Amino acid sequence: MTARLADIAAQAGVSEATVSRVLNGKPGVSATTRQSVLAALDVLGYERPVRLRQRSAGLVGLITPELENPIFPAFAQVIGQALTRQGYTPVLATQTPGGSTEDELTEMLVDRGVAGIIFVSGLHADTSADMQRYERLRGQGVPFVLINGFSAKVQAPFISPDDRAAVDLAVTHLGTLGHRRIGLALGPERFVPVQRKIEGFARAMQERLQIGPAEVAPYIQHSLFTLEGGQAAASALIERGATAIVCASDMMALGAIRAARQRRLDVPRDLSVVGFDDSPLIAFTDPPLTTIRQPVTAMGQAAVRALLEEIGGTPAPHSEFVFHPELVVRGSTASAPKTARIPRPLRAP
Repeated sequence: MTARLADIAAQAGVSEATVSRVLNGKPGVSATTRQSVLAALDVLGYERPVRLRQRSAGLVGLITPELENPIFPAFAQVIGQALTRQGYTPVLATQTPGGSTEDELTEMLVDRGVAGIIFVSGLHADTSADMQRYERLRGQGVPFVLINGFSAKVQAPFISPDDRAAVDLAVTHLGTLGHRRIGLALGPERFVPVQRKIEGFARAMQERLQIGPAEVAPYIQHSLFTLEGGQAAASALIERGATAIVCASDMMALGAIRAARQRRLDVPRDLSVVGFDDSPLIAFTDPPLTTIRQPVTAMGQAAVRALLEEIGGTPAPHSEFVFHPELVVRGSTASAPKTARIPRPLRAP
């Protein structure tokens, strides 16, 4: 192996250590140097490692955390259509509880020679996750784009909605309806979109309603990004007297409506609820959900454009492209109750 490394290094005009880094998919090697090493392998007749073989021009991986939340199939549809129009075939890889992890799905896609990968709401959004996984992927020469989440530690194009502006839209809407005790139901605090929503909420409550941080803090409730999580968070906020709740997803908003109904509260007469995403079919819930529309089409198409530029050798800027959301007013919000209401006891199951 030492002689082989020496031969490759001499042919490529680089050190043996650099050859080793390329062969093992380690970061810290420029694209030009990597190509020189791969060319040397070909010239000398050595077989490239599986992960370094010529990537299929036709396959692009798409990794999502789940498909139960309808926002993820919506992204998959937009991205898949955009890729198909450009002659690529999307390969959807979805995490499942107790199943494959993001790292395992990434490895599977890389082994199959995909031309690039798009991550939707992946570990890049988790501030507690090790971002070196993305540098290792870059070291393997695989272009990628990241949707919903940001880390300055990762050199890649990011596509995000403006989470701060989204919450500001919701608070402004509820404020004009006379609400002051506005709750915010979110997922775990370690996620970047959650942190940004909290920042936007605190600022909006201060600027729109002149309510300071000390009064706002009790109305921020963390839970899970699920219907059950929304129900749990809303239950706590209702007990604290909230007359309106802004939720971090439409699924959480549906959980908040369930929590209200369990307490025999009417939505929107007793409690106003705002979702986030504008997922497919959400306009047909009972009541139709007021929500913040995430610009899925524009974001998905931008992600595909950025990835294809990376694949084509003209990388998009390694920065965050931020898309402005839109308030969609439907039937789940109304004027604040005229008098304070006391939550009624839970109905028996």
